[in-house]
Amino acid sequence: MARTKQQTLDWLKSISGELATTTLKRLDEQLPWYREMPAARRSSVGLVAQAGITSFVSFFKNPKSQPWVAADVFGTAPRELLRSISLQETLQLIRVVVQVVEDRVVEEDDDSLREAVLLYSREIAFSAADVYARAAEARGLWDERLEALVVDSILSGENEEELASRVAALGWRAQGSVAVLVGTTLDQVDQDAIRRVTRKSSADVLIGVHGNRLIIVLGRVESVSPSSPTFMSLAESIEGYFGAGALVLGPEAPSVSEGHFSARAALAAFAVVKNWQKVVRPINADDLLAERALAGDMLAKATLVNRIYKPLSSNSSELLETLTTYLESGRSLETTARSLFVHPNTVRYRLKRISEIIGWDATGAREAFILQVAMVLGSMNNPEQPTQR
Repeated sequence: MARTKQQTLDWLKSISGELATTTLKRLDEQLPWYREMPAARRSSVGLVAQAGITSFVSFFKNPKSQPWVAADVFGTAPRELLRSISLQETLQLIRVVVQVVEDRVVEEDDDSLREAVLLYSREIAFSAADVYARAAEARGLWDERLEALVVDSILSGENEEELASRVAALGWRAQGSVAVLVGTTLDQVDQDAIRRVTRKSSADVLIGVHGNRLIIVLGRVESVSPSSPTFMSLAESIEGYFGAGALVLGPEAPSVSEGHFSARAALAAFAVVKNWQKVVRPINADDLLAERALAGDMLAKATLVNRIYKPLSSNSSELLETLTTYLESGRSLETTARSLFVHPNTVRYRLKRISEIIGWDATGAREAFILQVAMVLGSMNNPEQPTQR
């Protein structure tokens, strides 16, 4: 004789404890990740499994009046659940719970009960997906805020001691040195595309938008080797995701905690590069050292003095004098030679030696301008300058 629905409901309630016990045993037998969990987390997952069985009883009682009762399963320990297991593992958990109930229902030759199990398994699977989707959305919003905070800290140079933990929370995978890229932003920044492109080059990025500026912190995931991409090549690969105008790459900084040195240089260069005509994209911030120095950038002034004036002054007074005279004479070999009472070939030799020491060639118009600014700064009364690290 077929049971009434109320009799079936009473029977389900009477065996709910048995089903819960069987479910926990089956979880331990079939799911390795469950067995390996600490006791506290196993308990949280077990609570969810038991809630699933209790929720099924309520669902069977009146599925139409409570169409979303399955969602209550994840209200038992939502945070513990999301922190402990992935969506895939949650679906495995649901499969075990449903299988335990189905195995017990098969013994009962009740079509309405089997149909309820099928409907409930669908509802609870959708509920699980919904819980994880909302969690992912919330995590995405949190990550965006944290990433913006990290980029702000890098730009300002504040909270260096906290940067490591914050970038770790974002899943930052880069090792060692970083460089900051600054350009204009498009109306819509495709951050996912930028991350995909750089990921293919074994690089990681931090992205921030400040007004009309798009700021990207570049880092290499793998240790530097001859085959590693340069920061310039990484910048070139994502150049198309910036708006029109200048695109400036800051110098390499030793670590993300010291990334503000690269950021300061890139921002200072970005501020002066607009005065250039037909500037290349991207351009190194250090290619604009002279303009930055003239605009009052203390870091650029210190860099010019440390890279040009000091090496020459400590090497040979002749070289320093020769460069000064050569630049003041409008880059004339003959005039320089006459002023120094030497042969023009001697001037040529000294200029070649200067180029070998500092890496700049005084015979070129652009580099002569940079050297001229460096010599003026160096010959001044050595104002206190910040030094690069």
